[in-house]
Amino acid sequence: MPDIIELAPAAPWQEIRSTAADWDQADPRGLLRMLHHLHLIRAFEETVLELESEGLVHGPAHVSIGQEGGAVASISLLGAGDLVTGSHRGHHQHLAKGLRYVDDGTADRRGRDLSEPVATFLRRSLAEIMGLSEGYCGGRGGSMHIRWTEAGVYGTNAIVGGGVPLATGLAWAKKRQGRGEVVFSYFGDGAANIGAVPESMNMAGLWDLPICFFIENNAYAVSTTVEEATRETRLSARGGAFAIPSFRVDGMDPLAVQAATAKALELMRAGKGPVVIEAVLYRFLHHSGPLPGSAFGYRSKEEEAAWRQRDATARLAREMISRDWLTEDEDAALRGAAQEAMRGVAAQLTEADGNRRRIIPALWPGLEFRDQGVRGDLREFAEARFEEAETASGSVGEVKFIDAVAGVMNRRMEDDPRIVVFGEDIHRLKGGTNGATRGLAARFPDRIVPTPIAEQGFVGVAGGIALDGTYRPVVELMYADFTLVAADQVFNQIAKARHMYGGERGVPLVLRTKCAIGTGYGSQHSMDPAGLYAMWPGWRIVAPSNPFDYVGLMNSALRCEDPVLVIEHVGLYTSAGVGPLEDYDYFVPFGKAKVVRTGSAVTVLTYLAMTPLAVQVADEGGIDAEVVDLRSLDRAGLDWETIGASVRKTGNVLILEQGSQTASYGGMLADEVQRRFFDWLDAPVQRIHGGEASPTVSKVLERAAFVGAEEVGAGLARALAEVGRSLAAE
Repeated sequence: MPDIIELAPAAPWQEIRSTAADWDQADPRGLLRMLHHLHLIRAFEETVLELESEGLVHGPAHVSIGQEGGAVASISLLGAGDLVTGSHRGHHQHLAKGLRYVDDGTADRRGRDLSEPVATFLRRSLAEIMGLSEGYCGGRGGSMHIRWTEAGVYGTNAIVGGGVPLATGLAWAKKRQGRGEVVFSYFGDGAANIGAVPESMNMAGLWDLPICFFIENNAYAVSTTVEEATRETRLSARGGAFAIPSFRVDGMDPLAVQAATAKALELMRAGKGPVVIEAVLYRFLHHSGPLPGSAFGYRSKEEEAAWRQRDATARLAREMISRDWLTEDEDAALRGAAQEAMRGVAAQLTEADGNRRRIIPALWPGLEFRDQGVRGDLREFAEARFEEAETASGSVGEVKFIDAVAGVMNRRMEDDPRIVVFGEDIHRLKGGTNGATRGLAARFPDRIVPTPIAEQGFVGVAGGIALDGTYRPVVELMYADFTLVAADQVFNQIAKARHMYGGERGVPLVLRTKCAIGTGYGSQHSMDPAGLYAMWPGWRIVAPSNPFDYVGLMNSALRCEDPVLVIEHVGLYTSAGVGPLEDYDYFVPFGKAKVVRTGSAVTVLTYLAMTPLAVQVADEGGIDAEVVDLRSLDRAGLDWETIGASVRKTGNVLILEQGSQTASYGGMLADEVQRRFFDWLDAPVQRIHGGEASPTVSKVLERAAFVGAEEVGAGLARALAEVGRSLAAE
């Protein structure tokens, strides 16, 4: 018979309930301020539903009616420098933090008119939900993506759980800033089962980050119950897996939520790391819109009625009235004043249109705003010193590619204390798996952050740090294929953030990853990511083919206010080429291709390791080919001036890439070239690319799957022959 040893969690897990004595000792003025905010939020949400019923809110309206108490009570203890992030059902989180910011609490709000800052805040918030230019994101974010950084609202998020890694990154920045400020990340019971959340909890616990994972357990993810989604329905149990102190509380009891928040803040502000709060509450209506859930058959009217009796707003008013801190008439006046205020707000955004009302046409965003802010204008490069290898002011010579990679990072980190590096195994193995971070851990131990194997989590953490703007995160994805593990953070979050939230704030993040074609690592470690990233506006993409360009492009990436993908190729790591011998401070501009071999019969457009291979094959075969190293691959970075000059000279284009046809960058590029330069082409644009399938492990099958010297030679011959046939046909 084995010995059985009972194990205890490494952190406390407690349920917190308020008592009559707690209510007796509460601050009446603070309770009144909370009640005022609750009434305003309820009236705001009712106005949203009214406007939606008239077709004046485009898209879903995920109102928070019923569960406002948890947000208002917890945010009532936060300061201006504390941050919140929210979910798709995040109006109440945004409103609670904004009201906390603009309403200083000094006035007694019993039925009085709103202050101008409060009225303006409510109007701009409603304008955003209606998609209008006065909104905090210029109307782009709408109901589910709203951000007001001045007030500490760092974005609600339509991807369930998607904002949690970003919030963890914000908490990382807050800890490093050392001001005792914290982050509250609000998400629902559905998000508690998504991988990004436990990944974030793990890293927050590992690094003692000041973040509260605030779970709004409203019992339903759309119509799926918590019991149908998980065996452990007490969702605060999640914290114990990561040694995070956790509290469970009645979310319909504002004072209990305040008590749990006070305990959480005490721990976080003392540097003791993250906290989980699970607030058990209820949304009175269906997932979206004005109907109750019972109308859709997944819950009963009796259940809904029972929860309505526990309404946090009514509970707070009752407790105050019973202690003679408020009268029923005063409560009714607060409610009436909030409703009247929201009628006034709606009236400022709409006008009569016959028997209906419509949005005032002048309030819509101008169509020219459509693409503004997808990326920045690069004004940060006004004082940059741009260089090319042939005319470099510093001495150049033969340099090993991987030495340039490590060298420029060492130089930039000693020069810029804002740079922090995240990734797996970057602190060991003499600079990670390929030596790219060689020497960094010894020199900058507090800025080299080795991560667990949690790509979605640590890429999102870096995204949150970039959104904070104080630091410049550099992320290493060990292989480009791992992008797909982190895809939500890479594409839904980081790529879209600047544009989605209004285009005004940058996302300064560098993501390094390697293309490992030809190394025998098989289908899941051999991707060329250029085609995938080029599909997502927001990313700048650079693909250096030699040490000199790598240094200059990395310097540009680290200065840029946009997220930048730096693609490296394992086939280049051990190669040598022209690079800086001492000067690591120059820049190579984004959006500037380079003719690396002149010719007149065919233009070869290529990048990365295919650039030196194309030159080699053309030289060895005596082929009159002009090789253009694209260097910048995103749509904004393609150098159409250089490409166009070459196409007009040769009338013949060959696009060369090493990877598979199905994950191709060349298809997009061929389409653009053909449409832009059709009148100068003597033949259709030709392409060289790998097979349909990803490379596999078998050496012969792997070689058959990607492009090498033989395929380049055959493709060049085919391109020249095609021009000959076209000219003969004329």
